[in-house]
Amino acid sequence: MPPGLKWSGWTDCGKIRPNNEDSFLGLQFDAKEVFRLGKTGVASLEKTDFVFAVSDGMGGALAGEFASRIAVEKITTLLPRAFKHSALGFQPGFSDVMAELFDRIHHALVFVGGSYEETAGMQATLSLCWFTPGWMYFGHIGDSRIYHLQKRKKTIRQLTQDDTYVGWLLRNGKISDYEARTHPRRNLLQKALGGGNQFVDPQAGAIACERGDIFLLCTDGLVEGLDDRQLAEILRESRVSKTDFNPSRLLVEAAVKNSGRDNTTALVVQVA
Repeated sequence: MPPGLKWSGWTDCGKIRPNNEDSFLGLQFDAKEVFRLGKTGVASLEKTDFVFAVSDGMGGALAGEFASRIAVEKITTLLPRAFKHSALGFQPGFSDVMAELFDRIHHALVFVGGSYEETAGMQATLSLCWFTPGWMYFGHIGDSRIYHLQKRKKTIRQLTQDDTYVGWLLRNGKISDYEARTHPRRNLLQKALGGGNQFVDPQAGAIACERGDIFLLCTDGLVEGLDDRQLAEILRESRVSKTDFNPSRLLVEAAVKNSGRDNTTALVVQVA
């Protein structure tokens, strides 16, 4: 039986923000067609690939909301032309595919941001997972995150690096994890799509995956309210649940209850 995917997505404004500047997206596609996925579902990887993405927008008025929406919607038109790389053996050229994808989205945001006064300077993060049989390829920029919980392990691993000054301090051992979580400048981005950023240099990677592996894509609002141990605990429970369990909703509701200072989004994908 070919491998498949089981997914769920959920988002919440939080307790303070009047509008939601987060966006998420699930797509099933081949070289000819793209199908938008619902918030929850199950499907086979036998004949098509899948992409899941989250984005957190920034900007005045509704600019952040437009920015994240543009970032994820642009993926639907760019993916089919890149599918040939997957069909021919994606891994050798996945970094180039991700770089082109992120560059095109960046220029789309720069164009819109420069065309209207109300969208001036808008920016967005983007974390994206592309699933093919046996592999997950990812691209990332900003402070949204992608996590991996392997079937045989209890601890969760953050695959992406936060493109923030505080993230740099943490990676270089200058502050502790607790200090990073409470640092007053933890949300100050060094890289994002759009805005005044001249160059786009996304992080790209490839992860071999097997049945039972779980991937979490989330915006920074989720990790404001939940630490890695809490994330892993909820995701492990979703793996063994025999009911219509929605881990993304549980994650978001728990994070908003604990914090809720920001928009909060989770997208959970399990290899089945």
